[in-house]
Amino acid sequence: MNTRRLPILVLRWATAATLAAGGYIHAELYLDEYRFVHLIGPLFLLQAGTSFALAALLLWGTPPLLLRAAAAGVALGALGGFAASRTVGVFGFTERGLQPAPQALLSLLAETGTLLLLAAWQMALAAQHRAARPLLTPPIRPRATTRTPPD
Repeated sequence: MNTRRLPILVLRWATAATLAAGGYIHAELYLDEYRFVHLIGPLFLLQAGTSFALAALLLWGTPPLLLRAAAAGVALGALGGFAASRTVGVFGFTERGLQPAPQALLSLLAETGTLLLLAAWQMALAAQHRAARPLLTPPIRPRATTRTPPD
């Protein structure tokens, strides 16, 4: 295996793991508490299913930028929903602090971890592309010299 590709492979697997962990937490919360909350319950189920699907697609092969952006969108959406539910409410539903415990904290860690890993992955890909790119310097050509023939 090429050692230059190893960090990207590790970042890909770690990102998929944190994304799946966030999905698992939302699925567990849906089954335990939120399936009876109007509109919020189906959103938890949607977030869980989307997280699992994206995690599987990330592991399937080298994902394009659009797939990594979708994973970031899911993580940002979960964090945004978390923040909104504790401030202005989501569809009339509000919560306080880090309740339900410990899932709220674990979800925050998983979603934040996903975003940090995606950022590191993107930076590693950019560094890899820079390293693989040839230098853009013109080739050095010998100067033409003019000689005068001997008489």
